Amino acid sequence: MKVKLALIQNKDHNSQSKNLDVTMAEIDLAAQKGANVICTQELFLSDYFCRTQNAVHFDKAIKLNDPIIKQFQEKAAEHKIVLVASLFEKAMTGVYYNTAIIIDADGQILGKYRKSHIPQDPFFEEKFYFTPGDSDYPVWKTRFGKIGLLICWDQWFPEAARILALKGAEIILIPTAIGWLPEEKKKLGQQQYTAWLEVQRGHAVANACFLAAVNRVGIEEPIEFWGQSFICNYAGEICAQGSSDQCEVVSAECNLAALEEHRKAWPFFRDRRIDTYPDILQRQIDEP
Repeated sequence: MKVKLALIQNKDHNSQSKNLDVTMAEIDLAAQKGANVICTQELFLSDYFCRTQNAVHFDKAIKLNDPIIKQFQEKAAEHKIVLVASLFEKAMTGVYYNTAIIIDADGQILGKYRKSHIPQDPFFEEKFYFTPGDSDYPVWKTRFGKIGLLICWDQWFPEAARILALKGAEIILIPTAIGWLPEEKKKLGQQQYTAWLEVQRGHAVANACFLAAVNRVGIEEPIEFWGQSFICNYAGEICAQGSSDQCEVVSAECNLAALEEHRKAWPFFRDRRIDTYPDILQRQIDEP
């Protein structure tokens, strides 16, 4: 089966309604061009509010029965596509998650993934807002392949991608919000971007799967989001990549039959020595 994957790379348009309208229009466009699976950037309904610690931003969270979710279900059913939407979820007052939902091509919600790894850095103050996810690492059998989700900071952890692959994921989708700080860009900007790109390409290779990361663009002081959303195949080859500063739809075809043949020829899962890995469950191992 050949699946066309599309990523909605966008910026903040200064209001939830405008962000929603623009994203819905981009979904329509991507579907009209043949996309089967479409994914939004991280927290697409708002700005990246985690730049500061301010309780007023909790009002941006929505429950998973919000009418916005219904709109996504209707859009998925209308176009017969799989949709992944990244949201600020209010589970209850005082408990909020960074969540992505996945909707199948018939409009039914298959489930949700709540971001597991929560960063805390200057202007990425996520521990103030998000409870660590409790949804494990699920994989869903959709009309267009087996899909697993990670969210942004999760992308740095090989354990998370490996678990998704072991559960059968053929495609890993990663809604993201990452960029440069002005005082770091000149000295470290290329290094930071290269690390981000290469670690994810490595996940695709080591786990024999397609992987796509969708980032935002634009400057939200002081962060300059670097965009460059990409789709890569099981060899780590970039199939499609966005610009560093434009709102656009990034799309590529993923051949799941070719993936099946690749896994037969490169039997990583067969040769895993699970009896030798108990130390992976340790927080740290004392140096000799």
